[in-house]
Amino acid sequence: MRRRATAAIAALSLAGVTLAGCGSASAPSPPTGVDGLVIPTPDPAAADFVARVDNPWLPLAVGSRWSYADRVSGAPAFTLTVEPGPSVAGVATTTLVRTNADGSLVRDHFAQDRAGNVWWFGREGEWRAGADGAEAGLAMPAAPRFGDGFRTSSAPGRSEVATVAEVGAETRTPLATYRRTVRLEIEDAAGSRDETYARGVGLVRTDEAGLVAYDEAR
Repeated sequence: MRRRATAAIAALSLAGVTLAGCGSASAPSPPTGVDGLVIPTPDPAAADFVARVDNPWLPLAVGSRWSYADRVSGAPAFTLTVEPGPSVAGVATTTLVRTNADGSLVRDHFAQDRAGNVWWFGREGEWRAGADGAEAGLAMPAAPRFGDGFRTSSAPGRSEVATVAEVGAETRTPLATYRRTVRLEIEDAAGSRDETYARGVGLVRTDEAGLVAYDEAR
């Protein structure tokens, strides 16, 4: 994976990096997370990636399962499960399978680099890094900071950008209350949405659904 000396948050102009926590002023954040990365990455090298995705904000151990319910009605919304993934652009991936309430499936492929950053390598049937001009985007930095921004995907006809909107805010779900959290604001052609991740658990809340069960792979 090519790296540059400056932070590669292409096409974004984000001034919020000098803030941290729940919007309170603080000293500038030290270099971590997206600094020095080319995002999206046009030429991933297999040697830059590891076999497991164990980023604390987006842990993807094969066999893990998350279940979510609608935040208004309480009805089942979707489940997430993890399975071994295919090789994409020469990189071995881990696949996160979303099963919606209507039974439809979405399979997304991820891989983690040696620094702990998780990259999104494609969505089955829609796009795949290295094919037709698509490139792997950053799904979750190793150390997300308030104000960081990055492209999560880049493919012809689609582009998605995430911003770290909040760090450390208390987040309540039907399963538990979490205090070590990261909230991402994600924008694509369809609009914007929020996703909240808890350290050691992963995704715990979206705009529409909250976590009701988590079965970690043993």
